[in-house]
Amino acid sequence: MKPVYTSLSLLEIHHLRNLLLSAGIPCRIRNERLSTLAGEVPFTECAMALELERESDRDRAESLIREMAQWSENRGASWRCSRCGEQLEAQFTACWRCGAEKPS
Repeated sequence: MKPVYTSLSLLEIHHLRNLLLSAGIPCRIRNERLSTLAGEVPFTECAMALELERESDRDRAESLIREMAQWSENRGASWRCSRCGEQLEAQFTACWRCGAEKPS
């Protein structure tokens, strides 16, 4: 079966697997241990692959993965708090250190 997603990132592939599983789409990771050979073996041969257990779930799974990728791209740039100078990631709407709101 053709993988729905491939990656060399353990964190990314497990996050997407958990996303699909929580949506009721059974799937598994192939080549999880082989991915450590990247560089020794061509990455196309050892990249981790997310495979669906049911081909009928492919459209829904691809849609969820696209939504996740779009959300990640739209997070925006990190920002610096104007009150205390703390560097914050884009998804935060207020400074965790002093509570100042993110400038608009």
